[in-house]
Amino acid sequence: MKTIRNLTAAVILTAISGTAVYAQCDTNKDKKSSSDIVDLAVSTEFLSTLVAAVQAGDLVATLKGDGPFTVFAPTNDAFAALPAGTLEDLLKPENKDKLIAILSYHVVAGKVMSSDLSDGMKATTVEGSDIMVNISESGVKINDASVTAADIEASNGIVHVIDRVIIPAM
Repeated sequence: MKTIRNLTAAVILTAISGTAVYAQCDTNKDKKSSSDIVDLAVSTEFLSTLVAAVQAGDLVATLKGDGPFTVFAPTNDAFAALPAGTLEDLLKPENKDKLIAILSYHVVAGKVMSSDLSDGMKATTVEGSDIMVNISESGVKINDASVTAADIEASNGIVHVIDRVIIPAM
């Protein structure tokens, strides 16, 4: 019962803190349901760096696939917070494998809604490593990234916006 109460509080706090971010996403229900994850990201200005990275990693076709996928989408600010030069290095053709590994670490196969999450839960990413879900009164975290908007539906999955780029152990 305590877990359900904590999850409910975390979802409410996440919804409140993510309202401004979510409002910038395409909230037209009819259009949203026909847009895939890539189209949703392309139409969302604060995810343009993620779009550039997905394009550089040749992952557009994959993320336009049937899915379903759950994507923990870092914002432009999340990419900008990486150490100086990191993003530029990742976007170089010779670092494509590393870029793909990092981007794949942000994707879970299947449709995972915020109501499916529980504190301490682990989820295996497409990259192959686990991410950790932490739910507290201050919100929901995926590893060390806070979820700022949750349950944004696309035709082939779900997007949860996060405030940091999460990096797998390499």
